[in-house]
Amino acid sequence: MGELLDRMEPLLSRMPAVKPPEGHVHFKNKLMWTVAVLLLYFVLTNIPLFGLSGNAVDIFEYYRALLAGTSGTILHLGIGPIVTASIVLQLLRGADLIKINTSDQRGQVLYMGLQKLLIFAMIIIEALPNLFGWMTPDASLFGGNTTLVMFLLFIQICVGGVLVMFMDEVVSKWGIGSGVGLFIVAGVAQGLINGFFSWEVPTVGGDGFANGFFPRLFQVLGEGVNFIDYFGLYILALITTVVLFFVIVYVESTRIEIPLAHANVRGARSRFPVKLVYASVLPMILVRVLQANVQMIGMILANAGVTFLGEFNGSTPLNGLMWFLAPINQPQDWMWWLADFTGTGHAVWEIIIRICIDCGVMILGGALFAIFWVKTAGLDSKHVARQIQNSGMQIPGYRRSPAVLERYLDRYIPRVTVIGGVFIGLLSVLANMLGIIGFVGGTGLLLTVSIVYRLYEQIANEQMMEMYPFMRNFFNKE
Repeated sequence: MGELLDRMEPLLSRMPAVKPPEGHVHFKNKLMWTVAVLLLYFVLTNIPLFGLSGNAVDIFEYYRALLAGTSGTILHLGIGPIVTASIVLQLLRGADLIKINTSDQRGQVLYMGLQKLLIFAMIIIEALPNLFGWMTPDASLFGGNTTLVMFLLFIQICVGGVLVMFMDEVVSKWGIGSGVGLFIVAGVAQGLINGFFSWEVPTVGGDGFANGFFPRLFQVLGEGVNFIDYFGLYILALITTVVLFFVIVYVESTRIEIPLAHANVRGARSRFPVKLVYASVLPMILVRVLQANVQMIGMILANAGVTFLGEFNGSTPLNGLMWFLAPINQPQDWMWWLADFTGTGHAVWEIIIRICIDCGVMILGGALFAIFWVKTAGLDSKHVARQIQNSGMQIPGYRRSPAVLERYLDRYIPRVTVIGGVFIGLLSVLANMLGIIGFVGGTGLLLTVSIVYRLYEQIANEQMMEMYPFMRNFFNKE
C-alpha cells in the first residue's frame, strides 16, 4: 500500500483544495465566512433537482438529520460522501493498511488528497443507486428522453456533493468550527422547528391531525378525542427532547482538568480539559452512516429482486436480516402494542433481538469509532503531549518531556474516550426509542447540542486569542 501511495502522490498532491489563509484570520472575518456558507447551504437545500418527478423514494429518509441534506434538492446526498469516506479511511488506517505520517507536511498532503479522492468516489457511488433505483425522471422533458434527464440528475447530485465538500473546507480553514457540524445543526434546527410548528397533515398513513406539536395539540383539544391515543407519544417525545438537551449539556461540562504552568513565564497557568465526551459526538455520525450504507445495500438488492436479506416498503425494511440490522428510529419501531407499529408480523422475541442488536452496534461502534477519531484527529495522548510541549507549558511537579506528558495523559484520555463513546451510544439508542420532536432522532439532537456547545467554546477561544495573541501557539492557530 505504501508503494501505491508513492505512485499516486502526483495525483493526491494536486487534488483541488481551498487555499488556506497565509496568516491569522480575524474573528469577525471568520464569523462572516461561517454565516456566508450557512446562507449558501440554506439556499442550496431549497433548489430542487431539475428533471425529477414527484414520486421519488428517499432511501435516506431516516437519516436526513445526520446527513444534513434535503431530499430531491441539489444537496440530496448531504454530508454522506464525506462521512463515508472518513469511515473507509479510518478503517484502513486502523487495520494498518495505510501508513501515513500526518505529523509532517508530506503526510498531511497525502492524507488530505486521499480523503478527497475517496469523497469524489463516494459521491459517484452514492449517487448512482439513487438514480437507478428510486429517482423517477420526468418523462415530459426533452421529448421523453429519460436517459438525458437521468444524466442531468446525476450531474446535479454530483455537483451538490462537491459543493458540500468545498463548503466544509471553507468553514474549516476560514470560519469557525467545521462545515459538517454546521450543516448538521442547520438541518436538525429545521427539523425541530417543523416538529413544533408544522401544520402539515400527512396524506398517507396519518390520523387526520397535523405533524407539528403545537398545531396537533390545538387540534386534538378542539376535536375532543382521546388525548392519550392521539397525543401521548408527542408528550413522551417532548419530555425526551428536553431531558436529552440538559443531559448532554451537563455531560459536556463534565471534565477532568489537568493543571498546566508555563515553563518560562512565572505565574502563567492554565488547564487542559479532558471531557467525558472527549471524542465529541461526531463518531456517532460514522456509526449511523455505516448503518445507512448497510440498509442502502439491502434496498439495492431488494429492488433488483434479490430478497434473501429482506424486503422493503419504500425505505422501511419489512423482514429478514435488514429488519434486524435496521436502527430503531421511533417508538413505533418497537412498541408492538401500538396501532401503528411498523413491525407487524414479528414476534416479541424478534423485537427484543432487534433492540439488543441496535444497542450493541451503537455502544460498541461508539467506543470503536471514538478511539479511531481521537487518533486521526490528533487528540490522543501523544499528539496532545507534543502540543503542550510546543506551547511552552508543562505539568507542575513533572519533568518537561513529551514522554512524561504522554504517560501522564495516558491515565485519562484512553479510558475517558471509551467511556464517553459507550455513554453517548447508549444515550442515542434510548433517545431514538422514546422519540424526539421533529423526527430528528436521538443521535441528531445529541450532535446538535454537542456541536452548538463546542461552537460556543470555540467562539470564546477565538475571542480570547484576539485579546491575547500569544495563546494562538497553544491552540496551533499559527
